[in-house]
Amino acid sequence: MAGISLIHNNREHEVSNYSMKNIILIGMPGAGKSTVGVILAKTLGMNFIDTDIVLQKHTGRLLQEIINSDGIDAFLKIEESTLLSLNFSNSVIATGGSVVLSEKSMEYLKKTGRVIYFYIIFEEMVRRLNNIMTRGVVLGEGQRLLDLYNQRIPLYEKYADITIDCSDRDVEKIIENVLHEI
Repeated sequence: MAGISLIHNNREHEVSNYSMKNIILIGMPGAGKSTVGVILAKTLGMNFIDTDIVLQKHTGRLLQEIINSDGIDAFLKIEESTLLSLNFSNSVIATGGSVVLSEKSMEYLKKTGRVIYFYIIFEEMVRRLNNIMTRGVVLGEGQRLLDLYNQRIPLYEKYADITIDCSDRDVEKIIENVLHEI
């Protein structure tokens, strides 16, 4: 199968047709999935889907409103059912940080394309999350950010086809690393 040549930062990248199926971005809140995802989709000529935005449109409510009024378990069920209802191809999909808490969601996503884990160190996540109380982060009662971090890291690693270190890196460098890996 022929691939597609892309020019990025004056470097030519060969991208296989398989990788053009879907690219699914997972990682901690604040890892850059949405920010990088939009530019990555433009670079690759793909669609862009932010599952948090899809969920908000589907429910007519902000993520934090759902968490506050319905609770975390209900939020996770809504997130899973929203994701499982999507049918997409040739897309870069930025997922909510909690998507890895649903095995069904992750199995579905893995069938549709390559899963790329945007890794950031804990301190980077704390630095980037200045709006934790309004952002829609699934943080259980009494759970600290470090607990959330330690809970999710093994899940991100489990589902990742590719891991990209996004700590202390700008968007262009992250995109360059993704293009190199795919």
